[in-house]
Amino acid sequence: MKLPHWLALSALLSAGVILWSLKEILIQIFAGIVLAMALCTLVEKLRSIIPIARPIALLFSLSIILIFVSLIFIIVLPPFAEEFQQLIVQLPNAASALSDIARENLEKVNEMIYGDYQEGTIGRQFFANGFNPLPDSSTLATGVGDGIKKILDLAGNVGSVFLKVLFILAVSLMISIQPIAYREVSILLIPSFYRRRARRILLDCGKALSNWMVGVLISSLCVALLAGIGLSILGVKLVIANAILAGILNVIPNVGPVISTIFPMSVALLDEPWKAIAVLGMYIFIQNLESYLITPSVMHHQVKLLPGLTLTAQFIFTVVFGPIGLILALPLTVVLQVLIKEIVIKDLLDPWKKKHLAR
Repeated sequence: MKLPHWLALSALLSAGVILWSLKEILIQIFAGIVLAMALCTLVEKLRSIIPIARPIALLFSLSIILIFVSLIFIIVLPPFAEEFQQLIVQLPNAASALSDIARENLEKVNEMIYGDYQEGTIGRQFFANGFNPLPDSSTLATGVGDGIKKILDLAGNVGSVFLKVLFILAVSLMISIQPIAYREVSILLIPSFYRRRARRILLDCGKALSNWMVGVLISSLCVALLAGIGLSILGVKLVIANAILAGILNVIPNVGPVISTIFPMSVALLDEPWKAIAVLGMYIFIQNLESYLITPSVMHHQVKLLPGLTLTAQFIFTVVFGPIGLILALPLTVVLQVLIKEIVIKDLLDPWKKKHLAR
């Protein structure tokens, strides 16, 4: 390799190291871009209905969002906060109840195998000698309580979180005001021969993100509504908190639905054990309905993502970026899939294949 090649390689490696050190800021910028795309989608949808100038449509869209958020804070947030607090308090009790039920059933099975459950029998000796396959209920409840406390402590420094959220909102707002200008500035960083193609690819990424966000919004609303109706029919308490959690966590594929099932099952277990099983069956039904009916209906224009690819992306982005990487795993995967399809496959591999076959 000649000196210019070594210099180019060194510059590339240095850029990689710098980007890696700035990964936390970069993922926050990407979060701002995702929010900006959501706002721009709303603006363009409004302009397609009412022929008005873009600044007026943007101002009107921001007003709608502000009103909607205010209504959530006034109407939905107080009962949700109250119910969610009760939900957190009841989780250790549910764990204790589950431990007691499991212990009783294990003792019955032990009695059926070893005979009467009396002192001196083999079955009794197992427990008398300290053999206990299940943890003590108080220990389990304490462990669950400590675990919940650690989860809640992930918020960490409230001031730091607030600044990050403020930064993301500021980035999204600035991009929403002048999206074309920011897009053209980013394109200037690309070699001139590839700029027209890059512009097309960025538009495809934006379209894919917009379709994904609209689809996820409709899907999450449907899941929250179905969960609320189902929990009301089963007579499970804290319906509002559980339904909202089901809708919010639906944004996180694979992991979110599993977590959202734990809370209503815990509440149902304290009421009637059979209700917990009914809640589990209902949530499985809702998730299958969402996966095979709702999502295909509302996301027929979206980039198709394979389940294995989604799960792998969640794991990688969570390891690299932390909790925010898990939340943004799906939009990141949507963008990466478009980039790989357009750049790697169409622009690199396909021409290479044609050139190879021509020989």
